Amino acid sequence: MSGEKFDVLMQENAIKIERIVSAGHVTPENEPYIQDTHEWVILVKGQAEIQMEDQKHELREGDYLFIPAKTEHRVTFTSKNPECVWLAMHFAPNNE
Repeated sequence: MSGEKFDVLMQENAIKIERIVSAGHVTPENEPYIQDTHEWVILVKGQAEIQMEDQKHELREGDYLFIPAKTEHRVTFTSKNPECVWLAMHFAPNNE
């Protein structure tokens, strides 16, 4: 696999659920994610690591993480064998 694969499973109003498959992919250090929406992710398969502000989160199968809107974060590790399978839910903060 050359790039991460993103499949939108459901999108309704302010909610989007997607399946992400990654294998060794990481976020470039100078391009962190800063999203306008909240994100809740669960790692269905594999192992991964997310750096969120000053805290590193090691994820194994079944682990989940809430990433508040406007929070700088990076994926710093994803396993290749097995590849990582994520479910991610993006949704607007209550005041929007």
